Amino acid sequence: MPEPIDAWWERRRASTGRDVPYAVGAYREQWARYPALVKQYHPELNRGIVLSQVPLAADVWLQWECEAGHHFVATPEEQRMRPGRERRRSSWCPTCSDQANGRRPRALPMVPTPLAEGPVVREAVRVQPPPRKPRKPRDLCPRTPDLPVGEPFVSTCAPAPASAAEADLRAGLVERLEFEQGFTAVRLRQPFFDHLEAWPDILLPELRVAIEYDTTGRHGLEHTGRREQVDARKDRLLRQAGWEVVRIRTGHLPAIGPHDVEAAGVSARLTGRILDELRAIRGGLLVDAYLRP
Repeated sequence: MPEPIDAWWERRRASTGRDVPYAVGAYREQWARYPALVKQYHPELNRGIVLSQVPLAADVWLQWECEAGHHFVATPEEQRMRPGRERRRSSWCPTCSDQANGRRPRALPMVPTPLAEGPVVREAVRVQPPPRKPRKPRDLCPRTPDLPVGEPFVSTCAPAPASAAEADLRAGLVERLEFEQGFTAVRLRQPFFDHLEAWPDILLPELRVAIEYDTTGRHGLEHTGRREQVDARKDRLLRQAGWEVVRIRTGHLPAIGPHDVEAAGVSARLTGRILDELRAIRGGLLVDAYLRP
């Protein structure tokens, strides 16, 4: 059960035998995956304990402040696992979420922290939600053509390109590499949500390599948390279909696959690094055969 931060910190002191159980910066790299949460956390609201001193799995109540100035209480896991496909600001703050949905903000019952010294820290009492109804199995989309597993094709369900950077990356690869363009999907062996297909950003059919361009998005929340888990699942399904994946991870997103490339943005140097990864995957002899003169 989550503890108030005072009780949690004191218990960690006792268990580790140190005045400072976790040094400043101990978990900085892990929290860097969640830039929006880094902005919402303020040490002055949490007894001066900085976020990089808190393990991501810590069962502790922390106070957060959204961009609109609303304060709320949540554990690290609750914050990292917020739902929402396009997780806007309202998805990360109870008050903003209520206002966005036309509901009056909920008044959460508050109780004082018994071990607090100085100003009283207050925590929200967790209310058990009603049991969820079991979900009905999804029907698979009938528009996926009956093709061999791993076959690339043009999908009528594939979304439009998400960013101008993706188009720039494609143009840079076209200048250096000859490959058949126009494919938007790969036939999978197992369903990915309600489709037997996946839609990578760029497909190199001759090499059977998919390239994804990942950013943190406008609100700093894309390709983090659950979205990162979905990306990893998509990569596994593509590999099962005989494809390899190279993800370009920007905005300080860490690599999640063996051939991912961390970069600041699209550039000629990035194209060269992608070619190096392609050589590592398929061999220099094959990749260089498709290089433009």
